[in-house]
Amino acid sequence: MTWNGSKRALLQRWLRPLLPAPLRPEPAELLVIGAGLAGTEAAWQIAKAGLRVRLVEMRPTRRSPAHHSAEFAELVCSNSFGALSSDRAAGLLQEELRRLGSLVIGTADEHAVPAGGALAVDRGRYSAALTAALEHHPLVTVVRQEQLGLPRPDQITVLATGPLTADALAEDLRAFTGRDDCHFFDAASPIVEGDSIDLGVAFRASRYDKGDADYINCPMDKEQFLAFRGALLEAEQAELKDFEKESANFFEGCLPIEELARRGEDTMRYGPLKPIGLWDPRWGDVNDRDVRRANRAYAVVQLRQEDKDGQLWNLVGFQTNLKWGEQKRVLRLIPGLEKAEFVRFGVMHRNTFLESPQLLDATLQFRRRKRLFAAGQITGTEGYAAAVAGGWLAGTNAARLALGKQPIALPQTTMIGALTHFIAEPRSGKASRKTGFQPMPPNFGLMPELPERIRDKRRRYGAYRDRSLADLQSFVS
Repeated sequence: MTWNGSKRALLQRWLRPLLPAPLRPEPAELLVIGAGLAGTEAAWQIAKAGLRVRLVEMRPTRRSPAHHSAEFAELVCSNSFGALSSDRAAGLLQEELRRLGSLVIGTADEHAVPAGGALAVDRGRYSAALTAALEHHPLVTVVRQEQLGLPRPDQITVLATGPLTADALAEDLRAFTGRDDCHFFDAASPIVEGDSIDLGVAFRASRYDKGDADYINCPMDKEQFLAFRGALLEAEQAELKDFEKESANFFEGCLPIEELARRGEDTMRYGPLKPIGLWDPRWGDVNDRDVRRANRAYAVVQLRQEDKDGQLWNLVGFQTNLKWGEQKRVLRLIPGLEKAEFVRFGVMHRNTFLESPQLLDATLQFRRRKRLFAAGQITGTEGYAAAVAGGWLAGTNAARLALGKQPIALPQTTMIGALTHFIAEPRSGKASRKTGFQPMPPNFGLMPELPERIRDKRRRYGAYRDRSLADLQSFVS
């Protein structure tokens, strides 16, 4: 019998149920560049999807100006992820990440320290736990070397080098995008030893007595405040490098304390030194109007706990670029800190971020190279939780792409979706060209309006939260 094409096809159809299914080719190893908050989360989500991932981190071979260790997800500024309550923007973002199975936020919960209504962590134990989780994962290969350029176009990659991207990679990225990189200046606050704070002058309290007395507060009268402001204005700043001098500009959400002092006599008192809602019982009865008027502080410096044992305290809102010797001299003018022992002085560094609206989709893919994702502060989101959110989305989508699935964009009614849609929305017009793209922290103003207007702010934020979590649940389902 002569076999023709139709007979052969018929036999193959009969035999197909009896034959083993063809093996699907295993996806190649995915690449994550940078082991900060975003890179750590992205690598975990890829491994969680059952895929191999190579995590490249240049520390400790090379450190950035702001990092102090070789641990993953090191918190270089504050140790706080922001408000814990889910009717606050940062708190809602944290809750969304919990429900999405974030490793970084889950680890933060495990290593939380008292901070009033905020999620703050023991940064040493927190980073060590995340480092161990990834280094011991069988699908994660950690490579300790500097990434000098973008990988080949067919390599699925998450770029999570953060706001301190090294020069060689930044230059290659600039050539790829065809755009000059944006940058602003960010600064880390000093940390002091708890035992060196004079609690005979300072007192423990949270603003308006909300929650436990988790903050140490250093009160100032008007004379002390004016003397402190004068010292800030006269103090010598650290010298910027030549390439930084030409284009230095400050991000408004994280101004150095000396810059606030320059902006007016009361600027600090309406910012990090505001005395409203803080009262020391040693001053008398807070309910007595005459006592309150006579004894209330003119300004208050707050310190937030850095570690579980309360040995380290961060000066809230005291980002600074003063020389280290000047920091010690000026900050010891604060009542209660006259003998403060500094564990870390403030530092200032350049932060780099992309012109994301012109480059990225809401999936965090580059429009010109769909296998390249960006995540974290390099995309122009501001804050720790926002960086984690970018890492979750980029890692999830990189894994989906490798598995032949469609990348996702979260609903704009969620905080993660609102942030990613904001950074991915192309801008045009004179106003955009004049102001440029600036980093954005999570806030309810990014979210679509509610169906009905709610005047009470707390109720309105609660409604945003309820809609967000409900839509997130529907999306996941």
